[in-house]
Amino acid sequence: MPTTNPVSEVGLKLATETIVRAGPVLGRVPPLRGAAAWASKQYFRAIKNKDHAESYSPGMQEDLFQIRLVFVHALERLLAQPVAPAARRALVRNLLYGSLLEQGYRDVVDRFQAQYGTRPPGLLVISPGKACNLHCSGCYADSGTTSEKLDWTIFNSIIMQAKALWGVRFFVITGGEPLAYRSLGKGVLEAAEKHPDCYFLMYTNGTLIGKEVTERLASIGNITPAISVEGWRERTDARRGAGVFDQALAAMARLRSAGVPFGLSLTATRDNAEEILSDEFVNYFFEQQGALYGWLFHYMPIGRSPTLDLMPTPEQRMWMWRRSWELIRERHLFVGDFWNHGTLSQGCIAAGRSNGGGYLHIDWNGAVTPCVFVPYSPVNIHEVFARGGTINDAWAHPFLASIREWQAAYRQSGGNWLAPCPIRDHHADFRQLLDKHQPQPTDANARAALLDPDYAAGLAAYDAAYQALSEDVWQSVYDGGKARSIQGQAGQG
Repeated sequence: MPTTNPVSEVGLKLATETIVRAGPVLGRVPPLRGAAAWASKQYFRAIKNKDHAESYSPGMQEDLFQIRLVFVHALERLLAQPVAPAARRALVRNLLYGSLLEQGYRDVVDRFQAQYGTRPPGLLVISPGKACNLHCSGCYADSGTTSEKLDWTIFNSIIMQAKALWGVRFFVITGGEPLAYRSLGKGVLEAAEKHPDCYFLMYTNGTLIGKEVTERLASIGNITPAISVEGWRERTDARRGAGVFDQALAAMARLRSAGVPFGLSLTATRDNAEEILSDEFVNYFFEQQGALYGWLFHYMPIGRSPTLDLMPTPEQRMWMWRRSWELIRERHLFVGDFWNHGTLSQGCIAAGRSNGGGYLHIDWNGAVTPCVFVPYSPVNIHEVFARGGTINDAWAHPFLASIREWQAAYRQSGGNWLAPCPIRDHHADFRQLLDKHQPQPTDANARAALLDPDYAAGLAAYDAAYQALSEDVWQSVYDGGKARSIQGQAGQG
């Protein structure tokens, strides 16, 4: 396990408690809160053109600067509202310890780099159970009534190894419905409680966040729910079931009252893209309901009854790129677009990317996949552990390594980071990797997609159309030698 410097640990605890105790004071005194935010903004302005200078063009540095300002504004919003002490402590401690000080885990990263010549993955996504109390149309995981799940000992071992071998302190929990997962009397809340030095983001439908769960979230502190909505009541209930929209609002009310920070999980389709990014929708959930952040996922034709007809059109995707940056720059709201914000992450981060910051996904059956949205697995974590291996052995598998090699080559060739995804934006390339390494489809839907020539042809046609739209923006905004405003691109695409 990683070691810690006792003096640094004492200093960290002191700094954490000082900030935690000062938080309510700052919240009650707007001038103090504003002064702290102003100082942070000035610092980010000072490093704007220096940070990542070798790998980021001015346009990319501008994006990074704007997203940092969003985090400052998010902190301001947190200080201005009641936050449970445990939640405030977890946010501060993990920000200081994990992101800034890295005490006790820097040696883990250095050890991995010495062995493999690259930094380890920066986070891990785990789907501990496939079970869900809903049966949503088009579910990417095809979740529902099922007993498929990781044994608690395996679930906990994965977290322990990610901490010890990669230095990971941030975990994303999805599924299935995370709160439906139980093994040996334990679930995701017990996992967060057992690992207070980590922070967990949980994608949830919100219907199981009752009074008791809310109280547990407030007392544990280091887990934030991202609640799924598909748009307004009619659209959400049409996909998720009657009454689900109101249950999600009730969960948000409980979390807000208990001081538990929460966010949104939004799936953009051809039918709802404009609705979920409208001013009315954004105002309602961020301003009235108190969502702190939103993650925007484009519908992927995987999972239950996959269809290319639900994918946002290339034109809609370019509109979402412009609209998300408008919300970031003008409203200072964190709306992270999983496919459109490759300029912030230097492209695709799947397969435990080779230059750091990447991630892997492990599902309910132990299948290790490059990404939640890539349902093809070359190795199973149960088999790895059974032969005495570790998550390092899973990460090193040739199929995953080939994706990392593709990412590096795409980056070195000046690839378009507005189109960074192998399976979605470069499907023909991805098919070649599948043919070479023959990873196992994780379900019947993924297997059927491999055998469907219309599926492959449709994605290839989509890629070509989107590349044609996005390339001009990529060249002019990000690759032209100097930054230009995104608003100036409003007439393109």
